[in-house]
Amino acid sequence: MSYKEQYAEASNNPTAFWKAQADKIKWIKKPNTILSTNSDGNYQWFEDGELNTSYLALDYHIEQGNGDNTALIYDSPVTQTKATFTYNELKTEVAKFAHVLQSKNVSKGDRVLIYMPMIPQAAIAMLACARIGAIHSVVFGGFSAHELAIRIDDAQPKVIVSASCGVEIQKVIPYKPMIDQAITLASYKPSSCIIYQRDIVKASLQEGRDFDWLKLCSSAEEAQPVPVNATDPLYILYTSGTTGKPKGVVRDNGSHAVAMNYSMSAIYGINKGEVFWAASDVGWVVGHSYIVYAPLIAGCTTVLFEGKPVHTPDAGTFWRVCAEYNVKALFSAPTAFRAICKEDPEATLIKKYDLSNLERLYLAGERLDPATYQWLKDKTDLPVIDHWWQTETGWAIASIPYGIEQMETKAGSAGLATPGYNIKVLDSSGNEVEKGEEGNIAIKLPLPPGCLATIWQNDARFKEGYLNTFSGYYVTGDGGFIDEDDYLFIMGRTDDIINVAGHRMSTGEMEEVISDHYSVAECAVIGGHCPIKGQTPSALVVMKNNIELEPDELIKELKLSIREKIGAIASLKEVHIVDRLPKTRSGKILRKTIRQIVDGQSYQIPSTIDDPVVLDELQKLLGAA
Repeated sequence: MSYKEQYAEASNNPTAFWKAQADKIKWIKKPNTILSTNSDGNYQWFEDGELNTSYLALDYHIEQGNGDNTALIYDSPVTQTKATFTYNELKTEVAKFAHVLQSKNVSKGDRVLIYMPMIPQAAIAMLACARIGAIHSVVFGGFSAHELAIRIDDAQPKVIVSASCGVEIQKVIPYKPMIDQAITLASYKPSSCIIYQRDIVKASLQEGRDFDWLKLCSSAEEAQPVPVNATDPLYILYTSGTTGKPKGVVRDNGSHAVAMNYSMSAIYGINKGEVFWAASDVGWVVGHSYIVYAPLIAGCTTVLFEGKPVHTPDAGTFWRVCAEYNVKALFSAPTAFRAICKEDPEATLIKKYDLSNLERLYLAGERLDPATYQWLKDKTDLPVIDHWWQTETGWAIASIPYGIEQMETKAGSAGLATPGYNIKVLDSSGNEVEKGEEGNIAIKLPLPPGCLATIWQNDARFKEGYLNTFSGYYVTGDGGFIDEDDYLFIMGRTDDIINVAGHRMSTGEMEEVISDHYSVAECAVIGGHCPIKGQTPSALVVMKNNIELEPDELIKELKLSIREKIGAIASLKEVHIVDRLPKTRSGKILRKTIRQIVDGQSYQIPSTIDDPVVLDELQKLLGAA
């Protein structure tokens, strides 16, 4: 079928369309009911089906005679380490660690928190959880003890799985002290911690609670896959919320497996045995979907890379990996390529490598600016495909469906709606707008398989945050328009989430941290444009009266506090001490106007402003800065 035929079928007859896709994976019990609603009134897929995600990703391919094919390639320029795992080898490692988890009383439905660097054991731990029906919650290894503690209290994991350290370009980050501090901060106490000891740093283990990964695995047997219902959760992945409290996105097993398998073919055009590289981190949704699950379910080879796009050792490292492992498609964030462009603007390092096997570049995580799009097209002579999706959806809402039809890309556009996503642009009253007109981007229900089922332990928040704004629609929180050719253009967030190097961060959460300082009366955190990272947060801070602390000292303390309580990724670019914030007469901070001033854009003085003079003061301050 052509793209238009697939899209029409998925929109007009979703039950038949997704039954055909479900038939392409191996079920323990095939579903008869394709689409239904659960007791909370939410749509669900394949409710009476049974399967096991780890089996689909590993055992199934071995049974098909492909056990000696390469499943995973590990490349770590920061530790000068490389390794490969066949499907047979990876299945053995996963099955043994699954048995280790069972020995720590982890069973179907229990949670396991995974706090790992980009090493093979991170993927092994995820697949081991899936093998026994446990629910994993992966937390990005750069997050602070404070953030880790919040997730421990929400997910209530029976076990924490981690490594002794993470490795950056020029520094080593011990993980164990952060885990110990997080457990101290958390109200809920996990019963066990399993630590993979890296050679660079050895963690001290607490007797009775902490255990050595390799010692436990040395005597482990191989656990068999445990059947789970299609609607049973596979994982919880936390994403920033505007309230500062992270939302635990719940992904189920059945619809996730169907969507992952479909997307590898339809969107990425990757076939069994071919090499796919998503240059992300397992702590983010891209890592879940396209480092671990989708490539393995599809029988491909996936690359797990521990490094950076630059300085490991240079801006040619992405091209080196693609050449060395015959990567067919590379997927990364625009931030990565902006950094490469900054270091190697003429792309001279590309010429060092044979990229004859590399056919396409995929970018997501933030808007792909036309300048980066054009630079990549010019320097690589490859199709450059922007595509748009969210932690909540788990796979692309819009893209160029290269595996269905090789269509043209447009600079600034995220492509066409993916089959299954019935995208509409609505005005503030929920009415569909004309083509070319900006509005709220929403998806007509039901969402396709693979999207979030709910928010962990908080279905009311799921409905309030996503379903209640416009009846019958999932609201994405993004604004944009659809042009006359049905190409989608994303223009920005409609809430206070900013995008820092492809990572969604809550300005509300940052403001909570800043406001906790004893000298701060009020503040506003704004995401300003950054040519490398997309956005970087800056803060405007109003100090309380009669505070003896010097402004420069306060700025240092606030920057440190953000790093400690949220993580280095949220580092404040600037902190400006101001006498007052621009507000409406009703007391609302004029965030859009502040953002325009921060970015040096022209702005109109809002009619609702309390005192226009404050904008002049702000303009002078930021202009001087």
